[in-house]
Amino acid sequence: MILALTLLSGVAWMVVYVVAIRIGFHQKTYAIPAAALALNIAWESIYATRGLATDLSVQTFVNLAWAAADVLIIYTFLRYGRKELPGFVSRPMFIAWSVLLFATAYIVQWLLIAEFGWADAPKYAAFLQNLLMSGLFIAMFVARGGPRGQSVVIAVAKWIGTLAPTIAFGALAGSAFILGLGILCSVLDLAYLGLLIWARQNLAILGPDAPGKDAARDQDSSEHNAETAGELRL
Repeated sequence: MILALTLLSGVAWMVVYVVAIRIGFHQKTYAIPAAALALNIAWESIYATRGLATDLSVQTFVNLAWAAADVLIIYTFLRYGRKELPGFVSRPMFIAWSVLLFATAYIVQWLLIAEFGWADAPKYAAFLQNLLMSGLFIAMFVARGGPRGQSVVIAVAKWIGTLAPTIAFGALAGSAFILGLGILCSVLDLAYLGLLIWARQNLAILGPDAPGKDAARDQDSSEHNAETAGELRL
């Protein structure tokens, strides 16, 4: 059961990353919130490296696949991210902020390892940053005034990708902390999914020049292919 849930989570998150890469290049933006993206690549690279050195488990190879995909998402962030910020943010300021952001993410991960050890730190870190990501997706929707650079497929796959380990390491393993964080993630993930569905059905309310209006229309035609690809992977 644990193996099946691990594989389900791995596939679901790969769907998130593949769709985020496609949207990033197609819409010339980044599709994963920056702080969550930094924490993700730090977590994936640290534990993938650790796994290669000590334990060639299924999770190690899942982490490697996630990290490889995240590298492309980071590229979209570095290439297109500056335009999402206020006009006074110069290129040097954006570079300095990006370096600080990613460095901070790695420091946070190492602090968690130092405090909780290699056994517990990856689980605690994963669910805490997952909860942060769930909230940041909602913030991204609000900041962009709509669904530009976002996707129902990403929202659903992110929810499933978090729900599976919530069952594995929270419900089945008897961890109230992980179960509680996982439930909170689900609440925010479903709220975000509701926002995206609402946006699709209420484009007129967003206004003719809303930043996400064209993106929502584009996704109606493109997400069918992504959903099909996701089903094939599952």
